[in-house]
Amino acid sequence: MGFEFATKCIYGNGKDYDKDKTGAISFPIYQTATYAHPEVGQSTGFDYSRLQNPTRQQVEHVVAALEGGVDALAFSSGMAAITTLMELFRPGDHLITDADLYGGSIRLFNHVSEKNGITFSHIDCAEEDIENYVKDNTKAIFIETPTNPMMSVIDVRKVSEIAKRHGLLLIVDNTFMSPYFQKPFELGADLIIHSGTKFLGGHNDTLSGFIVTNSQELSDKLRFLIKTVGSGLAPFDSWLILRGIKTLPIRMEKAQENAKAIVDYLIKEPKVLKVYYPGIEGTKGYEICKSQASGFGSMLTFEVESRELALHILKSTKLIPFAESLGGTETLLTYPTTQTHADVPEEVRIKIGITDRVLRLSAGIEDKQDLIADLKQAFSSFKKDI
Repeated sequence: MGFEFATKCIYGNGKDYDKDKTGAISFPIYQTATYAHPEVGQSTGFDYSRLQNPTRQQVEHVVAALEGGVDALAFSSGMAAITTLMELFRPGDHLITDADLYGGSIRLFNHVSEKNGITFSHIDCAEEDIENYVKDNTKAIFIETPTNPMMSVIDVRKVSEIAKRHGLLLIVDNTFMSPYFQKPFELGADLIIHSGTKFLGGHNDTLSGFIVTNSQELSDKLRFLIKTVGSGLAPFDSWLILRGIKTLPIRMEKAQENAKAIVDYLIKEPKVLKVYYPGIEGTKGYEICKSQASGFGSMLTFEVESRELALHILKSTKLIPFAESLGGTETLLTYPTTQTHADVPEEVRIKIGITDRVLRLSAGIEDKQDLIADLKQAFSSFKKDI
């Protein structure tokens, strides 16, 4: 029988690689580098932990089940996942990417992938005609939706139609929404990326990344790459992500509830110029997000009236930490200009909308009254600094 989403978070599709051996309810941490063989030509299925490890195999099984994929591969970080993914391409290949991506992805593409002979067109995939940028050597389209940090919503179905028309891979970074709110394979994606550090792990205590595929051919290619480059997730970190995923549905619902309450407050705050959140009715992207996702998530970005106010808020919140990352139990405030997008050229940042007045907020699972009270006191105390 098929399981519903919350059950899959605990059991995957039902196959537990260890339960028949020990009966353990919490999947064990197999902290081993190598495995003994009965004799030449016989294997337990595990040979060396760079290739595979039972704990990593279990978390991959669960993530594949959540996304509805053929296979999932667990990496030591989200960037390790994307770096390995880029090994699918060769010098001379061309990719179309959205201009508003996580700064680490942009840094990888501009400073490593281009050095290796891969070229990119960085465009606004929500507004521009993607087909105008397709070349004879174009191999893939890479998007996030909503984008990081400006929360632009991209119509995945529409992009998928373009990709299929031209024989391109569609790669979707689903970190912001998680498989709880958005299922890119159902919208036509070929590969899904996650920074598992974020919502999947959910506790700000470990790094991980995932590539999920719905193609056996791509799975075979990626399995060859992960064993070759050696960037697979360690056993203990695999166990931490397994543990985190168990509460994914509950955390996503609570964090979204908090995000909506914070958005409602920020919209009314006179010192806030604009709030970027896909769940604001009547805004650009609202209807698209509603049609392709079951929720609007817990990420939001807002622009305040001055750089001085932005810096004041970051140092004045008493509950909400000023910290990089997102998707954990704790609400975090991030300053993209000097953190996530510090390596993106200033003119590019400004064009996207990432000014020195912009703050990104990842809503956690605290009581929303406490979060709003903290933001209110940070805003109201600004007059003491001027």
